[in-house]
Parts: sequence; structure tokens; C-alpha cells
Amino acid sequence: MRKIAIGSDHAGFPYKEPIVTWLTTNGYEVKDFGTYSADSADYADFAHPVASAVESEGFEKGILLCGSGQGVCITANKHQGIRASLAWEKEIAALSRQHNDANIICFPVRFIGLKEALESLEAFLNTEFEGGRHQRRVEKISC
Repeated sequence: MRKIAIGSDHAGFPYKEPIVTWLTTNGYEVKDFGTYSADSADYADFAHPVASAVESEGFEKGILLCGSGQGVCITANKHQGIRASLAWEKEIAALSRQHNDANIICFPVRFIGLKEALESLEAFLNTEFEGGRHQRRVEKISC
């Protein structure tokens, strides 16, 4: 079973449960790193645990949600083994996998509909990294 880590701040919270439901319905094992309500919360408190889970704890991919998607994306990308990508449509989600071998997808909940987020997530999870010339580029990302 494919293991997925998910986390959000308060702005991303409304999409988190529908995404978890979609994932479990489609055969994924999901670990929810919070937040667990719409009360104000700091995005880094959830982005770091998701990034750590993907980086070293056996989770295949991660999903992060916040209002703009930027805060969680910037935070996750501080981790050496993470390639987090901000996605607002399925083509971007697919390219982040094909060309960048992204392992965390970040959604800007205030700027993307739930239907588009789910379609983008499906594209992200079902797209393979192309390797080839992109492998060389990905190898240059880490400091």
C-alpha cells in the first residue's frame, strides 16, 4: 500500500478531509499530521512533520495545504530530501513529477477549487519521473 503524509494549516483545513477521503477510497494509507480544526495555526508546524515523514520515514509522497500554498512549500523545501512543488492545475502537478521528481505537492486552497485539487493530486500521484536529462538537473538541486 502506498503511504501518503498530509498536513495543512487552518486555511487548508477545509480541503484536507475530502482529500484524505479520496486517498483512502483509492487505496492509499494516509497519515494526517494536522491541523485538526479551522482555528488559526502556523503552517510550519505541519509542513515540517510532513516533510520529515517523506524524507526519512517511508512515506512515498506528501501533500501540504495552506491559503497560498507558498508557506508550506517554502518550509518543506528547507529539508534536503524534499522537492515540494506548488500546483494549481493538473498540468503543473504532472510536470512537477515528470521533470522535477517532486515528492510533495502543495495546494493554494484559496486559489484552487477542490475538484481541480483532486484532479491535480491524481495527476501528481500517477505521473512517473522521466529521468534522463531531468535526472542530471534534479541531482543539482540539493546544497
